[in-house]
Amino acid sequence: MKRGTKIFLWVFAALVAWLTLSNASFLAPDPAGKPKLIAHRGVYHLYDKRAAAGRDTCTARHILPPRDATFENTPESMRRAVGMGATMVEVDVAPTKDGRMVLFHDWTVDCRTDGKGATRDLTLAELKALDIGYGYTADGGQTFPLRGKGVGLMPTVEEGLAALPVHPILFNFKSKDAAEADQLFAFLKASGRDSAKIGDAFYGAEAPVKRMRQLLPANWSFDLKTGAMACSKDYVTWGWTGIVPASCRNGVIAIPVNYQWAFWGWPDRLIARMDSVGARIIVFGPYESGKSNEGLTTPQQLAKVPASFNGYIWVEDIREIGPALRPRQK
Repeated sequence: MKRGTKIFLWVFAALVAWLTLSNASFLAPDPAGKPKLIAHRGVYHLYDKRAAAGRDTCTARHILPPRDATFENTPESMRRAVGMGATMVEVDVAPTKDGRMVLFHDWTVDCRTDGKGATRDLTLAELKALDIGYGYTADGGQTFPLRGKGVGLMPTVEEGLAALPVHPILFNFKSKDAAEADQLFAFLKASGRDSAKIGDAFYGAEAPVKRMRQLLPANWSFDLKTGAMACSKDYVTWGWTGIVPASCRNGVIAIPVNYQWAFWGWPDRLIARMDSVGARIIVFGPYESGKSNEGLTTPQQLAKVPASFNGYIWVEDIREIGPALRPRQK
């Protein structure tokens, strides 16, 4: 064997050994703490993700057969999610025409309710008169099993706060308007809620998130679509070096449960690296091209998350994931 070839092989072997050891999870400190569940929309009616894949598709038209009449973003939904093991409950906030704020997911009321128009173009009284269960169907519109069961149930922000007075809430801004952060902050303050102590969090578009960081600097605020995406991509590209990308500092790294293998040092080494820069980790459900990030829905997916993981898990079906996690937390 030529001397040059031997040198190359030695260098290559040394590089492989260094990459292996520097990213070895078993050589990292044992993470402290247990995983924390984020219940997306609280307890809600799951829908067929493939049938409702489009961004503007009315998901209420594609629900799975409903198990009960608990609606997303309602006080009942929030309380039930906590009872099932949620560490934090995610809700969607939207302003009304008359200066109030409600908890409602959609930009318009056309899909889920018996009303028409943009949520922000209607008054609180008009929104309270709607049936939020009107549009749900599990059989292509042949039957609507939840009609009449959601009249008057669209809650205000204040009603959501009263449902979880001492439990963290993750608020999702549905628009790019920074003024909505000021509006939500005013309601939090008026209610007497100590968001910094409770640990409320905020996410959405860059502008309202940036403003919320100014209003509540001690709280967790993040931009999931751009901030978390940048950190995740940068870390997959450069994490092998052991250097944490600048995009991850005080940010969020999003890890699909079916792509854990792609993240250098997963889980313990990555956890230590993110802890060193104040970044939080969220494990999501399986990534599929052309589909938005979603949470875990089955205990089988949860079983794929390492036992040592102590970050956040985004959950779509808290009914299934909450009870499944309890034996691991003992």
